[in-house]
Amino acid sequence: MHIADKRSVLTPDALAMVDAIARTGSFAGAARELGKVPSALTYSVRHLEEALDVLLFDRSARHAQLTAAGHELLVEGRRLLMEIDAVANRVKRIATGWEAELTIAVDDAVARPALYDLIAAFQQQRIEPLSGTPHATHNGPPTRLRFRTEVMSGTWEALVSGQADLAIGTSSQPPGSSVACEVMGEQNWLFVVAPTHPLATVDGQLSASQIAEHRIVTVADTARQLAPLTVGVVPGQDVLTLSSLSAKLQAQLRGLGCGWLPEPMVREALARGLLVAKDTFDTRRITLHYAWRVTGAPPARALSWWLQQLKSEPTRRALLEQHLT
Repeated sequence: MHIADKRSVLTPDALAMVDAIARTGSFAGAARELGKVPSALTYSVRHLEEALDVLLFDRSARHAQLTAAGHELLVEGRRLLMEIDAVANRVKRIATGWEAELTIAVDDAVARPALYDLIAAFQQQRIEPLSGTPHATHNGPPTRLRFRTEVMSGTWEALVSGQADLAIGTSSQPPGSSVACEVMGEQNWLFVVAPTHPLATVDGQLSASQIAEHRIVTVADTARQLAPLTVGVVPGQDVLTLSSLSAKLQAQLRGLGCGWLPEPMVREALARGLLVAKDTFDTRRITLHYAWRVTGAPPARALSWWLQQLKSEPTRRALLEQHLT
């Protein structure tokens, strides 16, 4: 039998029938429960067995006893029935205003511990169980969260291209009118080197020419369509490009180069003497924003929750500064 034919017989009704026979221990008991005559169940079971080319019940036993194949169908059938109920429940919740999925682009400069706290708070919301599901064990939002890490222009690109619904940590105003934008706050960046780096012992303010003599560590802009940004690199300077700020931090701790990093990210390393902050010709205090796509309709419930959290000054400050747990 073709796969399509097998699917046509493995219906929710067929799976519920096998479950009823197993629970009641007899075709007669299952027939009473399902409101059918025993002969109808006997015919349905034989049709199912023929379609699958297996025996589901041991006919030599006095009671309806499952074979090994029948037991496997019972276990998997119960799981499938639960999943079908869950899908129906989920669809009904989505119809009440929850998005099926919310994609959030997060700039690499955003503090991850604070972000994880927000994720936990979102998942712990208690949503009233739907009618007909009094024994629901999970009443949280049905929206699936999807996160993507971006750098500089890549954060905007994810938003304006429709690949993300919300962007946290954008570094400039939006390049178009299809998004709304709010300021998160300012983040101070420091020029740091390892104690063993040649610049660590240079007195006074570092000039651009002094910095240009040494390898600088950067993080690659993740933009693919928008023009990628390159910040703090002098033409002709040796560059080590990495994929994330955490990788950049590790490289600079090992003396592989110099460069700017968010002050909260290097605070502990500075206190322990693992990095040295240097005064330079350039000071960096970056204003970060959060933004979301404007569709003409009010934001759905998951996006509304995130926007409400981002209105909080303590939350915004934590996203900028809480790099250490």
